[in-house]
Amino acid sequence: MWNWDYVVELLPTLLDALMVSLYATVCGFLLAVVLGLVFTLGKRSPRRWINMITNSVVEFVRRTPLLVQLFFLYFGISKMLPVSMSAFLTGVIGLGVHYATYLSEVYRSCIEALPKGQWEASTALNLSKAKTWLLVILPQAVPPALPLMGNYLIVIFKETPLLSGITVMEMLLRVKNEVSKSYLVFEPYTVIGVFFIVISLAMSLLFNRLEKRIERRHS
Repeated sequence: MWNWDYVVELLPTLLDALMVSLYATVCGFLLAVVLGLVFTLGKRSPRRWINMITNSVVEFVRRTPLLVQLFFLYFGISKMLPVSMSAFLTGVIGLGVHYATYLSEVYRSCIEALPKGQWEASTALNLSKAKTWLLVILPQAVPPALPLMGNYLIVIFKETPLLSGITVMEMLLRVKNEVSKSYLVFEPYTVIGVFFIVISLAMSLLFNRLEKRIERRHS
């Protein structure tokens, strides 16, 4: 039978854990957005060694599980540094790097979909490479990428329970700790399930509205 008193008692703890999950999601997503663009530029670099290194990193990250990467970063690389990274920072870096490899493919497809005339016009106007990217290419390539970027934001949020493996006190680990004390399982897992559904829907709606606003500006 559903125990409402226990849910009310547990709710502040789960809301705190939800904030940790959301913070990790936003930080990881922002890192993925920036680093994904760096990977895309690296793949398009005329210098072969940059191209090879970028492709190797992207393929390696995409072909290994995120949880393994988190363990490698936290229990391996972090312990070798002069100053150990916190579990939360390690989790953000792991999420960001992992999904940057996927966003790099989103950027690539959107950039390659642009007409070649855009590049030719930039050359004719004697724009530098930096100005061509900042003023011509990216403003046209990013808006079509927004729906997929929104999807990856939701995916990152749903992957945050993996951070419990490196002791980040997100929702799953917090619920496990509470269950070990109360032995009540159904209520806490149901509540965090509802949290995931509601937040995922909110993120989806947010990106849909953002996409429509950008479309209106360009129409």
